[in-house]
Amino acid sequence: MKLTNALTVDVEDYFQVSAFEHSIHRSDWDNLEHRIAQNMSKVLQLFADQEIKATFFMLSWIAERYPSMVNDIICQGHELASHGHGHQRVTDLTREEFRQDIVRAKSTLEDLGGVPVRGYRAPSYSIGESNIWALEILAEAGYEYSSSIYPVKHDHYGFPKAPRFVFRDTKTGIIEVPITTVKFMNKTLPAGGGGFFRFYPYAISRWIINRVNTFDQQPAVFYFHPWELDPDQPRQRNTSLKSRFRHYLNLHKSEARLKRLIGDFNWGRMDEVFIDGHPIPEFQLT
Repeated sequence: MKLTNALTVDVEDYFQVSAFEHSIHRSDWDNLEHRIAQNMSKVLQLFADQEIKATFFMLSWIAERYPSMVNDIICQGHELASHGHGHQRVTDLTREEFRQDIVRAKSTLEDLGGVPVRGYRAPSYSIGESNIWALEILAEAGYEYSSSIYPVKHDHYGFPKAPRFVFRDTKTGIIEVPITTVKFMNKTLPAGGGGFFRFYPYAISRWIINRVNTFDQQPAVFYFHPWELDPDQPRQRNTSLKSRFRHYLNLHKSEARLKRLIGDFNWGRMDEVFIDGHPIPEFQLT
């Protein structure tokens, strides 16, 4: 019997990504072309066609401007979760700024959606060894789980010492569901989606998830952004070549690859795959 993996969407628009944070000012966000509504419609229709339920980690900045989107997510049976408010990396925030961000996001999403918001995902997976205090604040704010740690080495994020699979932090009680990685030649490699899904040939992505399911006997966590299905989005020129390469690579292939992935594996919501009714090992991060 195939394992059910968790399918997740980080609900943010193309201009909100961390790669553009130094070239697109937050004060200009409302003046730019918004493409989130049309891209989310595409995502929701794809999931409806395949009868798949997923978890949407949503910026409350988006929710405030598109409240009907929140309703669509819930009415179609998906899980509504928090991506914070303004897509600021946790590493760039003080403890109090982080608290204000996640409390505002949870309150806004719950008010608009009328359902509890249990999960949180940090922008750019920016909870790591240097700011593990964030889990304590998440617990105090009423979140039950996080999917904010990527147990790899990367230039923008990573916590290599963290467990590769779901665990409960013994100090805070928060359940952490790390983004999926794969062990290959004694190295831990990113395998959870995003830019790596666009970079790897599809056969490699399929092999990775299959290996996690069969060799590790664990569900995988896959994520993508609605803008990754939008090759016609406005192009940013005032940013580094590296950032442009990462952001625009193979956007024209993403939708077809995602459809293949959805058909090749079983998928479900984060809360149903990892949280409700499942034994969760404990681990002390600090």
